[in-house]
Amino acid sequence: MSRRSSRRVTPRPPAAEGFFVGHAHDHAPPPERGSEKMTEQITGAQSLVASLEAAGVTDVFGIPGGAILPAYDPLMDSSIRHILVRHEQGAGHAAQGYAAATGRVGVCMATSGPGATNLVTPIADAHMDSVPMVAVTGQVGASMIGTDAFQEADIRGITMPITKHNFLVTDPAEIPQRVAEAFHIASTGRPGPVLVDVAKSALEALTTFRWPTELHLPGYRPVTKPHAKQIREAARLILEARRPVLYVGGGTIRSGASAELRTLAELTGMPVVTTLMARGAFPDSHPQHLGMPGMHGSVSAVAGLQKSDLIISLGARFDDRVTGRLDSFAPNAKVIHADIDPAEIGKNRHADVPIVGDCREVIADLVALLRAEADAGHTGDYEAWVEFLAGIKRRYPLGYETPADGSLAPQHVIQRLGEIAGPDTIYTSGVGQHQMWAAQFIGYEKPMTWLNSGGLGTMGYSVPAAMGAKVGAPDTTVWAIDGDGCFQMTNQELATCAINDIPIKVAVVNNESLGMVRQWQTLFYNSRYSNTDLHSKRIPDFVKLAEAYGCVGLSCESPADVDSVIEKAMSINDVPVVVDFRVNRDAMVWPMVAAGKSNDEIKYARDLAPDFDRVEDDWEVRPA
Repeated sequence: MSRRSSRRVTPRPPAAEGFFVGHAHDHAPPPERGSEKMTEQITGAQSLVASLEAAGVTDVFGIPGGAILPAYDPLMDSSIRHILVRHEQGAGHAAQGYAAATGRVGVCMATSGPGATNLVTPIADAHMDSVPMVAVTGQVGASMIGTDAFQEADIRGITMPITKHNFLVTDPAEIPQRVAEAFHIASTGRPGPVLVDVAKSALEALTTFRWPTELHLPGYRPVTKPHAKQIREAARLILEARRPVLYVGGGTIRSGASAELRTLAELTGMPVVTTLMARGAFPDSHPQHLGMPGMHGSVSAVAGLQKSDLIISLGARFDDRVTGRLDSFAPNAKVIHADIDPAEIGKNRHADVPIVGDCREVIADLVALLRAEADAGHTGDYEAWVEFLAGIKRRYPLGYETPADGSLAPQHVIQRLGEIAGPDTIYTSGVGQHQMWAAQFIGYEKPMTWLNSGGLGTMGYSVPAAMGAKVGAPDTTVWAIDGDGCFQMTNQELATCAINDIPIKVAVVNNESLGMVRQWQTLFYNSRYSNTDLHSKRIPDFVKLAEAYGCVGLSCESPADVDSVIEKAMSINDVPVVVDFRVNRDAMVWPMVAAGKSNDEIKYARDLAPDFDRVEDDWEVRPA
């Protein structure tokens, strides 16, 4: 952290604050503990558990081991529900799913050495996707640090590039302070993961518990309120533009700004695109929504950005999967870039109007100013632009081909799943073809209903994330949409779900392959399928595997049975359900922009590129 400035803040339970950074919310402060409790000698382990309780934690995912073991004894007497996972990676992804579905800080716990290093992937994943998470790890005793002691790993050093901040605690008196700081840092500003590594000697030593009344965090001063001058300049560009697009990223969901976003869109009439991380931030059914942009985005969303003269980026980071070849991305567009993280602004694309602030506050201020301008008779003229994009959307809708051999199309499975389960369901996804189809063919109407690994692209995310989401939202249906490759990385957490009464539902889109890699081999490596055949319609038998884990196993390979199998799965709500959908292995994700190519080279199908200029001529839309 920078040491340029400091601020004292009063810690509150981050579980209540959640993602809504930069906004005050009504919630009770941590319970006061009597003076006898504050002066009573307790172990550092008891202090750690008391600190988690004071921070508002109700659920923890973890596995005990030698260095963290002292904390597991007082955990037995705690109000905190500990869920014993089967692998630490599952604990981390479950904490992510819990956080993304609830808006509360997710918590995972592991021991030193391999326990801690198994958390590295979910920590990196949370860092890339701005998920508030606190990872608590045990460390060898303070006197043994640096001696290569049994199960010692410098997890603080290992995770320094992939955490928002991290701590090594060797003094038991510091435990409450560091835990309070960790939760505050994880849940404010741009959310992210924080690691608290506690030496076993600190857990075993005697101390007193004092929950801090204020936090002193040198250099940590996240800006949530945007500068009024920048808001005025943004409004001026919006009113002057002829082809503006609202480019909505995951920061809009993290800030809880979906309602404000809809108000802005409807006030101005501007078209909207939502990135992979922002699906649900704006309703798919809304007529102004163009879909998802990027490598596998809709043609209309890609065209909207490429042909725009102004991009209003809200909580997005101009990721390479959205921009394609950066030097050809939206060549005639000015950029308004609003983000709570100043490091993102101008990182990949120059911002004509940089706005540092929380998306919810930025949008609210923009709405207020644009309303005042509208009352004075000043509004934007986007009619021809909207008509042009509507023409593209009609001409190039999302679709897929039904396999000629009568086999099951994976897109059909996912589309019907979304239609039957409905928009109130939470969907988690692994990474690959099924992830893109889930982003394309399910209609997302609400925020925090689509959870996936966007930035890191972690296979194996789906099942444990669904588990965490279901723990956080027990009354909500949760479907994990997984590929047969992803599913085999973390499906051991089905045992955790079955034992702990966490009835998730899993749709395995089984094409016997590492599907996205196979698609690239088809397109770019002359169909030479090197090491992408998983043989997973034979080994393992997913139905028997599900049953072995105490779940219900179902299978489907006929298009005629899709609806009845999904409805059967939906009717089972007391145990986890796994459905093996045996789909056509040659299905591909379209549209597609090949890696390193310009978005202008988007392919609508394998040998078909959309003709934007033809559509533009048809609708007689000219640059401003």
